[in-house]
Amino acid sequence: MGKDYYNILGIQSGANEEEVKKAYKKMALKFHPDKNKDPDAEEKFKEIAEAYEVLSDPKKRAVYDQYGEDGLKAGGGGGSSGSQENSFHYTFHGDPHATFASFFGGSNPFDLLFSSARTRMSNGFDHNDMDIDDDDDPFSAFGRFGFNGINGFRRRQPDSLPTRQKIRDPPIIHELKVSLEEIYYGCTKRIKITRRRLNPGGRTFRTEDKILNIVVKRGWKEGTKITFPKEGDETPYNIPADIVFILKDKPHPHFKRDGSNVVYTVKINLKEALCGCTVNIPTIDNRIIPLPCNDVIKPGTVKRVRGEGLPLPKSPTHRGDLIVEFQILFPEKISSNTKEILKQYLPSL
Repeated sequence: MGKDYYNILGIQSGANEEEVKKAYKKMALKFHPDKNKDPDAEEKFKEIAEAYEVLSDPKKRAVYDQYGEDGLKAGGGGGSSGSQENSFHYTFHGDPHATFASFFGGSNPFDLLFSSARTRMSNGFDHNDMDIDDDDDPFSAFGRFGFNGINGFRRRQPDSLPTRQKIRDPPIIHELKVSLEEIYYGCTKRIKITRRRLNPGGRTFRTEDKILNIVVKRGWKEGTKITFPKEGDETPYNIPADIVFILKDKPHPHFKRDGSNVVYTVKINLKEALCGCTVNIPTIDNRIIPLPCNDVIKPGTVKRVRGEGLPLPKSPTHRGDLIVEFQILFPEKISSNTKEILKQYLPSL
């Protein structure tokens, strides 16, 4: 089912943009770890930030409304393979404090409020006047005193965010499904991602789309990794994550892959298995190869057609083999006369 972002923010699914913002303000201030010392507050604060990131972005919200969290993060509603664009893949950047700072224009209102509280003696204010009632508008205290000070005194905003060592986000990993034909010929995949980038000044964010061109080379093996460095979300506190795509084979209607070889299973009847036959074997590049079978085909028999598999990753001009496996179809029943003939002519072991 995934997370219910609407329930996390305490709003209805039809809530408008202003209602989403208002809900985030209330919930984020209520569960901010600087104020809420409950052991679960940090995790709740993170969930609230993720819910806001999705519901405040029309593209993410549209995908979430249709496919839920799992579809949003797995690329729900994606396009077809090949050169067509796939849908974006959303992954929360993991830093709820960055979302909080972005929402408040780079400032932490708790830090400013507590800084102002430390001057209460010289200004004649009681600290109790600055408590925030969870049942009231969470901005009531800030409405009285303002974000920059109290009693009309404006606290000078810093020219830049406080210095903080940036943390490298872990890689964001996605599967990239490819057909055997795409491995055989090579292809280019175009993947659209949506990410956050800092605006000039480093205080606020923008959401932008970017197309990543993935050149899949001939013969690449399943599990091959393609890395796009630092293409993840950017905040004042992180080094953007690498985005990594891992090659995954799509199921094929005729072939199975075995490294650079391909395996094809052909069905023959018992008569063909005993008396010989010629079977037509398809190839990945849509040719037909006649394969004579003059010997008795026993269960487990395998024949190999050299050089008709996939290109070798390190030497694409050379190819693996086409391996032919046999499935022998036995009759459901035979007549008494046929049994007697078989007993007469088939050799005893």
